[in-house]
Amino acid sequence: MWRRKKQDKPDRTPAEWFTAPLMKNMPEAGDFSYEAIQKLGNPVPMLVTNNGDELLELWLEPFGQDYWLRPGDAFMVTSYGHWDDHPFETIHEPNRITVWATSWFATVSDADGNEVPGGHERLEGMHE
Repeated sequence: MWRRKKQDKPDRTPAEWFTAPLMKNMPEAGDFSYEAIQKLGNPVPMLVTNNGDELLELWLEPFGQDYWLRPGDAFMVTSYGHWDDHPFETIHEPNRITVWATSWFATVSDADGNEVPGGHERLEGMHE
C-alpha cells in the first residue's frame, strides 16, 4: 500500500503506520468472525460485480481470502471500524480484483446480506 504522509500526522515507522488500524480495532472486535466484525460499526460498503465473460477472483486483503464471481455475480465488500484516510484500496489484474480493507476488518456478503464464505466457487486445484 502506498500513501503520502500527511503533514499533520506524527512520524511513525512503516510497521506502526500499517498496523495502527488493527491495534485500534482489534480490542473492539475480539475476533475475526463475521458477526464480531459487524459490531465494529462504521460500515462502508463497496459493490464488486463481474460484468465479464469469465470467472473473476476477488482477493480480500490483508488476510488473503479468495472469493470467485461467475459472470453476472455481485458481492458487497464492507469495511468496518477505524481506518486512516480511506477504507479500501483496489487493484485490478487480469481475472482478479484485489480489495485491501485498510481497517483490517471487512466482510463479503451477497445481495441479501448473507455472509459469503472464503473460497466461494473456488475451482478445484486453485490455491492448494
